[in-house]
Amino acid sequence: MGGHANAKTGHYIGNWGAFGCPTPQRIATYALSSNRQRPFAGAFHAAIFNTFRRFRGQVLYVVPPFVIAYAALNWAVERLRSNHYLQSKPGRMLEGGDE
Repeated sequence: MGGHANAKTGHYIGNWGAFGCPTPQRIATYALSSNRQRPFAGAFHAAIFNTFRRFRGQVLYVVPPFVIAYAALNWAVERLRSNHYLQSKPGRMLEGGDE
């Protein structure tokens, strides 16, 4: 296909390795000076509301397991404290057990 018309469309698309049209003309480019940009514009405002939104979406996945774990740990600590008492001499006397 190098240099010949394309059999399908009948258009010349350029030599092999140089497909496409010739160098484009009159292309306008615009740029903004780096000292005029505001990279953190609205970042603090967005961070507050994004954090609240993410917290609200995840709180029901995180808080209930922590509450259950805390309740289980608290129950185990209280049971351990009462178990120490129940295994002592006054505790066995209170429960009516033998010495």
